[in-house]
Amino acid sequence: MQLVFFSILTLLLELSNLGNTIKVSYLDGVKAPVIFVPGDGGSQVEARLNKTDVPHYICSKYTKDFFSIWLNLELLVPLVIDCWVDNMKLIYDNETRTTSNSPGVETRIPYFGDSFPVEWLDPTKASAGAYFKDIGDALTALGYERNVSLRGAPYDFRKAPNENAEYFVNLKYLVEETYLINGKKPVVLLAHSMGAPMCLHFLQMMKQSWKDTYISAFITLAGAWGGSAKAVKVYAVGDDLGVYVLREKTLREMQITSPSLAWLLPSALFWKPNETLVITDSKNYSLSNLKDFFDEIDYSVAWEMRKDVEKYSLDFTAPGVEVHCLHGYGVSTVDKLAYKKGKFPDGYPTFIFGDGDGTVNARSLEGCLHWQSQQKQKVYHQKFPDIDHMAVLRDQRIVSYIIKVLDKL
Repeated sequence: MQLVFFSILTLLLELSNLGNTIKVSYLDGVKAPVIFVPGDGGSQVEARLNKTDVPHYICSKYTKDFFSIWLNLELLVPLVIDCWVDNMKLIYDNETRTTSNSPGVETRIPYFGDSFPVEWLDPTKASAGAYFKDIGDALTALGYERNVSLRGAPYDFRKAPNENAEYFVNLKYLVEETYLINGKKPVVLLAHSMGAPMCLHFLQMMKQSWKDTYISAFITLAGAWGGSAKAVKVYAVGDDLGVYVLREKTLREMQITSPSLAWLLPSALFWKPNETLVITDSKNYSLSNLKDFFDEIDYSVAWEMRKDVEKYSLDFTAPGVEVHCLHGYGVSTVDKLAYKKGKFPDGYPTFIFGDGDGTVNARSLEGCLHWQSQQKQKVYHQKFPDIDHMAVLRDQRIVSYIIKVLDKL
């Protein structure tokens, strides 16, 4: 959120305990440079403060320099988390249809172009902050050079495409620069989770002649092509990031202010208009009456954000490049929310689960299959049993698949 954001701590902590060693065959030189495009929560964020109001006396009002705010595990502890929420949340302007940081908060996404801020979400390289790190290590073992043939394209994952116009301009320049400094070798875009539809929108913007010149292939890991029902759960009750000492209700205050969450709601291309997402004793909610759901949970701003970003989820034009679509399946994934009598909207729901990778529903993960008859370039699809949304970044079979693709380009 990726929804990656809403479960990333638990999943990243799992990474630190595995100690995987990925074994791959040696490539005879770098055949195609790679750019990592992260998902929701997959970019480092830095902040600088000059605030007049804070939620607690322990919260800083002023910092001279920028500091790491995501991923910074020291900020994600009880009490201090309230400071973090206040610094990370966004404020929506109904007139400009855009968001901004809380007053007195300045943020930036550091190290654009370098793979470091997407290989490691924690700049101290604490093991829990590993993200694209295993894939990066596998590629450098084959001769890839960080910041030359292995690049990174981080962005403000709180925002959707409508507020990331500058990012897409910078991504175009990064692709062209990477192409040139690697002897005019076309680039592979390697995206995870929300990074996949971000790249799709980027490729839809580009002329076919540009893509034919600069893009060799588009590899996606757990692409959230049609959003996820888990986004509805986040709006309803929040998500504790997998850290049980943190309160979902507290984190929800920040999470629901992100336009990217509205973008990751189930797409009308993948869910039927009247397909139930939330069950209550008096009324069920689906895409057809989503506005009513937001009104009931007392966050009508979400409906405005949804109107701003829905066009991006409804444009599923084929990317016009070779696609390799990889993801897991067979992991219980939130499909619906069900409230007991009299418990909506203030009570806690039970969850009805379906197939997916634990974060994204199967129908959304398989969205890339729609392009097989819509473009002349090949669309390859492979799914892996019992691999969750973050495990795609470390599973040896998937990394080996990536290496084989690069070897053939």
